[in-house]
Amino acid sequence: QAQLVESGGGLVQAGDSLRLSCSDSESRRTFIGFTKAWFRQAPGKEREFVAVIAGGGGSTDYADSVKGRFTISRDNAKNTVYLQMNSLKPEDTAVYYCAKRYSNDYVTRVSGYAIWGQGTQVTVSS
Repeated sequence: QAQLVESGGGLVQAGDSLRLSCSDSESRRTFIGFTKAWFRQAPGKEREFVAVIAGGGGSTDYADSVKGRFTISRDNAKNTVYLQMNSLKPEDTAVYYCAKRYSNDYVTRVSGYAIWGQGTQVTVSS
């Protein structure tokens, strides 16, 4: 059974909004304590960091390309992490992945995360 399951992707127009969800099947204690992040991968490009929410206190950080447009949050009662994406641009088109790090600190490199979801496609048309 997949531990992280993403949903919420789709085809939208530039300027629209989407909210991605990442459901974690592990216990609530580990959900709150461990860091979660969103990455994305466009065709022909490497997977890149988008946003992170640290375990415990929940501090956040974003890639410069999405600051002011994307917001990461979590609902501890639902074991779910969200990525609210506003003012979407065609260059945001990618497969978006949720990832978990078994620590309460955070890093922005792909190799820092042990558990990955299957990804959800986001396509933004101009």
